[in-house]
Amino acid sequence: MELFKDTRFDFLGRKWWFILPSFFLILAGLASLVAKGGPRYSMDFLGGAVMEVRWPGAPPVANIRDAVSTRLKGVSVVAAHDLTGSSEVLVSTQLPATRDLTGLRQTIAQALSTFHANYAIRSFEVIGPQIGADLRRQALMATAGASAGMLLYLGWRFRLVYGVAAVVAMAHDAFITIGLFSVLNQEISLTVVAALLTLIGYSMNDTIVVFDRIRENRRRGAREPLAETINRSINQTLSRTVLTSGLTLLTALSLLLFGGPVLRGFSLALVIGIVVGTFSSVFIASPILLAWERVRAGGVR
Repeated sequence: MELFKDTRFDFLGRKWWFILPSFFLILAGLASLVAKGGPRYSMDFLGGAVMEVRWPGAPPVANIRDAVSTRLKGVSVVAAHDLTGSSEVLVSTQLPATRDLTGLRQTIAQALSTFHANYAIRSFEVIGPQIGADLRRQALMATAGASAGMLLYLGWRFRLVYGVAAVVAMAHDAFITIGLFSVLNQEISLTVVAALLTLIGYSMNDTIVVFDRIRENRRRGAREPLAETINRSINQTLSRTVLTSGLTLLTALSLLLFGGPVLRGFSLALVIGIVVGTFSSVFIASPILLAWERVRAGGVR
């Protein structure tokens, strides 16, 4: 199925239309991260306590959050429903400086008692700061490992310049996503890390499709200027890019709008990453490839 036939858009000629807004987003994200002392990590990384409560009827999530927040710091309250239809509430909070877990449990229970006395505490778990630090380190290692593996694969499958361009575009996507999370004051949780790893693969796949077409066209028309080859290759893969990214974006938007608070971070990262990743495959990776080849050829087109 082709949405566009025989298109001749000058993508490289309009690359600054995307590069400048992208540069602005990077600066805004960097400023927000510096001002806030880094990303806003969730309990998964910072450590804390999580209480699972069975609530009779529909739980007043906003009221519970307000009540617990007046007593404790770093409070998060989400509602969930199990297979039997009962209502569950997950109350997360930072550990107090005294590490008094018994007092912490009682404090949460007192806040819940202001709304209903017939709730049932199903579990009370504690994530220590050391575990959170280990998870943060493992998340960074997973991201770095995925990036290095893709760089090596592209260097072997294509050429090193293709791998470098694709990894730079991928890092660009991840940084803008993390920066916008900081600007929007959203937490970085394990589900968000999962979304970032998904986006790394998605962005890389989109870039490989364009690069593969560039390589094929270079073989067929070696004398054609590289800029024209890149533009022609992007136009030839445009229908595939729009269809794939558009349908994936609709799915991610559905999760964001109807998935509830538990999936909000995951779906928001997907929405941002899909939009940015689609454009970076065209306006970041391809110009890097062109610039590299021009420098290598001494500025000759």
